[in-house]
Amino acid sequence: MIDGIPVIDAVVHPYNLTEENFRTEHARAITAIVSGGNRAVAPPGYRLPKDGYERNWSIEEVANMSFVESYADLAVYHVVPIRAFHDGICSVEKGLEAQERWPDRFLFYVGVDPMEGTKAIEDLERQVELFDRPIGLKLYPNSWVASEVTGWLMDDPEVAFPLFERARQLGIKTVAVHKAIPLGPVELKHYRVDDIDRAAMAFPDLNFEIVHGGMAFLEETAWQLARFRNVWVNLESTATMLTNRPSAFERAFAALVAHGGPRALSQIVWGTGCMVAHPRPHLENFARNFAFSPETVERFGLPEITDEVRRDVLARNYARLHGIDLAERLNRIKGDAFDLHRPDGTEPPAPYSTTAVADVAY
Repeated sequence: MIDGIPVIDAVVHPYNLTEENFRTEHARAITAIVSGGNRAVAPPGYRLPKDGYERNWSIEEVANMSFVESYADLAVYHVVPIRAFHDGICSVEKGLEAQERWPDRFLFYVGVDPMEGTKAIEDLERQVELFDRPIGLKLYPNSWVASEVTGWLMDDPEVAFPLFERARQLGIKTVAVHKAIPLGPVELKHYRVDDIDRAAMAFPDLNFEIVHGGMAFLEETAWQLARFRNVWVNLESTATMLTNRPSAFERAFAALVAHGGPRALSQIVWGTGCMVAHPRPHLENFARNFAFSPETVERFGLPEITDEVRRDVLARNYARLHGIDLAERLNRIKGDAFDLHRPDGTEPPAPYSTTAVADVAY
């Protein structure tokens, strides 16, 4: 918790960025984007040098960064299916370790590559068996299986819809898709959000989570929140602007709710993408400092950012999305190792102090 406000981090992923994990040369470009992004968005004290960042991060490090060095109560592990890396960059195995060691702290999204066709369905079924009731499916709009990067769209009736149908049959009700931030020199069209419209219409009983919502295509995303009750925005990456470009975050957040108003606020969830960026500074800025300026409120007729709004974005919206009894889940983690290490109300230790790179952060 931060200042008595519960926090669910809707996406964490311990990447394996070692060269040994590169399956194709595309992995090198993706690693450069992710690694460079850390130094570009992190404030002093939260940056890591290249050799301290581009390594195989453990799930224990991400757990400590989330629950001890920051204020998260629960975190959602995303299996990442980027096949340019041997293990997809964030493996099933690390997720299973989290499930075994901290089942009350973590929730899970499985991840597959839709361009693999029948193999993707089989992989989905395999992961659903391995994880104890995964609550979401994570997808990326590109496929790195072959030497050439290919792409697909969420409204493709042959590629996407069979996967959505099988996920639904397996009890998964949320499909999260990486959008807005292209991973290297690839076609931008696959990172637009327009293709989510038809998916949301065709599967009204599924929820569609736009990961990195607000980083690009603001107008289109805002209209989706206004038109569809089953479209949601995950603030991963967008949240980093709170620290390095606060006026840009205000503009993005205002744009997201401009058409939907208070209802749109109920469809936005907090996410940091830990370990891509350290989760603490952005969370502190949102919980303690962020508010629309009086000029923005007056100009666009926006709702004010109250503590109730912060509670919704930081945890209650996500709990409602997945039918989580938040009070019961919070009660479960009282007195666990993370809670004893940093009781609610105490300041977290120094960034990266619980990781293998404690001595190189700057």
